[in-house]
Amino acid sequence: MPAVAMLLPATLLVLGALVVPTLILLRYSFNRFSPTALMEQAFTLSNYARFFTDSYYHQVMLTTFLMALSCTFAAAVLGFPVAYMLARTRSRFKSLLVILTVFPLLVGNVVRAAGWMAFMGGKGFVSGALQWLGLAHHGVDLMYTFFAVFIGTLSVVLPFMILTLQSVLEGIDYSVADAAQNLGASPAITFRRIILPLALPGIVAGSVLVFILCMNAYATPFLLGGPSFKMMAPALYQQIEVASNWPFGAALAFILMIVTIGATVLSTALLQRRIRGVRA
Repeated sequence: MPAVAMLLPATLLVLGALVVPTLILLRYSFNRFSPTALMEQAFTLSNYARFFTDSYYHQVMLTTFLMALSCTFAAAVLGFPVAYMLARTRSRFKSLLVILTVFPLLVGNVVRAAGWMAFMGGKGFVSGALQWLGLAHHGVDLMYTFFAVFIGTLSVVLPFMILTLQSVLEGIDYSVADAAQNLGASPAITFRRIILPLALPGIVAGSVLVFILCMNAYATPFLLGGPSFKMMAPALYQQIEVASNWPFGAALAFILMIVTIGATVLSTALLQRRIRGVRA
């Protein structure tokens, strides 16, 4: 069977399930919202102009971007030691450890967020522990804050970072690192000069994946952030489902997509340049 014929079913599926709906949504973003007809056929840039002239949506985008950067950095820092341990361990329980790592992915985002709500609420575990230790006289409610959304989102994306890093770290030839230590290199120098440069492709891949997931997060910011904490995905959902403003919601979706793709391409190019510089 020709290769083109083998690729045809998958190509048609992508076109029908992704490309066509995306193009329809793009066309919606140029229409005009009407309180009576909901959407009038037009070709206007007013929806995009509204975003770029409204400081509220500037703040929403900035909050989304800062959340994505914070979670990506934290996932890389926290995930690398775990991935390194999983990659180098020879324990017979390695498979069990990997299962425990991916176990949070088996729980839905809504269920996971509900658990964090019980953990960080005014009458939750954290508040009770602080009062019991005498560090707080009244209940400490961490809900509906940047910290709550950060912790909740990090718990979602951390397994993705660990698994991505593990696959790269398992392919490293550690005999070079062992030889360096035998010749007198300290563990810190060995890590910085040998292991880290070889692991950079995994860090790049994991960071890109985590950043994209964070930029488009909906359930966790919506549940843990509350109505006063806004990120782009809940904001565009509100425009489409609550306000029934499909043109502006579609414009927000494409702005979010362009910013996400642009930041991903730029950061990947910079990191790839860094990788070439380290290996040169």
